[in-house]
Amino acid sequence: MDQPYDKIRDTLAYFEVDNNLPYYVSSGKKQIDYPQKPFRMDYYSLCICTEGDIVIAIDGQQHYIQQFTLLIARPATIIAFQNISEDFRTKLLFFEKEFLLKYISDPFIIERLAFFKDRSFELIQLKEQEAKKLIKLMKYLESKIEADLKFKDEIVRTIIFNLLLETAELLPKEAPETVLMANNPKDIYFQFLNLVMENITHHKDVNYYAQKLHISNKYLIEIVKKAADKTPHEIIDAHLLKEAVVLLGNPAINISDIAYRLRFNSVSAFGRFFKKHSSISPTDYRRLQHL
Repeated sequence: MDQPYDKIRDTLAYFEVDNNLPYYVSSGKKQIDYPQKPFRMDYYSLCICTEGDIVIAIDGQQHYIQQFTLLIARPATIIAFQNISEDFRTKLLFFEKEFLLKYISDPFIIERLAFFKDRSFELIQLKEQEAKKLIKLMKYLESKIEADLKFKDEIVRTIIFNLLLETAELLPKEAPETVLMANNPKDIYFQFLNLVMENITHHKDVNYYAQKLHISNKYLIEIVKKAADKTPHEIIDAHLLKEAVVLLGNPAINISDIAYRLRFNSVSAFGRFFKKHSSISPTDYRRLQHL
């Protein structure tokens, strides 16, 4: 069985929060503890550091987050909490894509807001007034979630869209010629990314994704290179490495089983792949992570 994604309820269960809704806004109060193992989200998240600082690993890379840093992450992002200051506080929003897009015909509307152009997350250092504006919206959203409303889901959905639009305004402006149009190559690029995230544990061949998109390998390479300055193979390898890191973070799964789950021909083939992309063997990675 493949390593599961963490649903919103799975993540919140660690903090002893019972939530079965497709969305959640935190109180912003101090948390006593944080998960020690990397986990892979099955939802979108929008988090603002309100106090203190933290070092967090996102898709295997360390990032320093301080007061008024905004993190936006899409499903399949791998998160691992590391060094956390005593006064660290964060205001966060989780929501499922299916909930947000229930009445929207365009499945790439979030990407069209210029988020996640070449990776699964965005980090933005906000000004104090920008952060307070978004936090105010999140508190308003929290009040609506707690209220007894006839059209709660519709109201929540509208406020989340408003939050995303306000956040998109804080991103660097794109030149007019880069604005997405219907059926342009960037739509195919987004479809490629979604297919990779959904099928990475079973398919590592570029040809598989080209066939699913009904285009040639050559055209897929051209589109991906233009959109992300990477090859499809590089993107596939990056997502495969993320899956490997998550599985290696679970000491109950042995390395040979991980190689099998990720469809490598042998343990040695998996070891060569992991060392090529991380400069360390799977065994040494576990040893350094004290696993």
